[in-house]
Amino acid sequence: MPVLNERAYLEHAVASVLAQELAGPSELVLALGPSTDGTTKLAQQLAASDDRIRLVDNPDAHIPVGLNAAIRASRYATIVRVDAHSELAPGYAQRALATLERTGAANVGGVMHAEGRAPFQKAVARAYNSPIGLGGGAYHGTTHEGEAESAYLGVMRRSVLEEVGLFDETIRRGEDWELNLRIRQAGHKVWLDPALQVTYWPRESWWRLARQFRATGAWRGELVRRYGRSNGLRFFAPPALLLGVVLAVIVGALQLTRVLGGIASVVASIVYLPLIAYALLVAFMALRPGGGESARERVWTLAVLPTMHLAWGYGFIVGVLRGARDTVDASRLGTQNTPLP
Repeated sequence: MPVLNERAYLEHAVASVLAQELAGPSELVLALGPSTDGTTKLAQQLAASDDRIRLVDNPDAHIPVGLNAAIRASRYATIVRVDAHSELAPGYAQRALATLERTGAANVGGVMHAEGRAPFQKAVARAYNSPIGLGGGAYHGTTHEGEAESAYLGVMRRSVLEEVGLFDETIRRGEDWELNLRIRQAGHKVWLDPALQVTYWPRESWWRLARQFRATGAWRGELVRRYGRSNGLRFFAPPALLLGVVLAVIVGALQLTRVLGGIASVVASIVYLPLIAYALLVAFMALRPGGGESARERVWTLAVLPTMHLAWGYGFIVGVLRGARDTVDASRLGTQNTPLP
């Protein structure tokens, strides 16, 4: 479990891991980044209270670096990746190990189910759980079991991880997708079992959400630069939306200044149609039954969906054009711009 500034979530995440019922021995290795909110002290207290918890340092703070440090420090043949912002459902590990054995897969993952506490976080969770919010990725709500492109978190055979070279430490976001690509290219199976459920707690503020999605989009752009058509078409929808917004603004400015008029203006107005359709879709998501328990949640939904899509799309375009470079997800770091020491 890579950990950075997760004081509000760590104890529940750790408890959900330690409560897993397993026939054999187990351990939980926490890779501790340079937290500033008291997370490290809490992790030390948890480790002192249960000898199954082990701590390793992750001074660089990057997720794949921390994951690799934890994997190298671990002692067992199966690696269960967990997240400090998540909680495993009861029976998760036992079921995953059985699925791993039954299918012969190298990596088994389940379904991410987002939940929220305050109205904003609930709106984000609803967007996460909708195919409209995150583009319909299989582990965001499918009921079909079978081979998959990637796996959320993942329960992995250590032998295969070592065969393909662990996580790529040059990739700051999307490292799981890239690892699963190499696993599949090596001839192994990645498997999705929708009976495996993980609760995920999304970001708690608009600014943090925007920063998270911009960074994630930038690294997807980087992955497109590296791996081209191995990336699914759904990843190109948010940048297409952003380009549509920019084009509509340009056309609108030309129409207002009468630079564009007559038939040409009528034809150019076609650029508004996809944006009108998108706006209606967002409004439907907010107003439909289940769109929110309160008026505040519904209003936040109107802001959350465009924020996710446009921030991700902007990051993607930048990532494709110049690469992700040193882009990091600083959304859990308050006013800091980077988690690097």
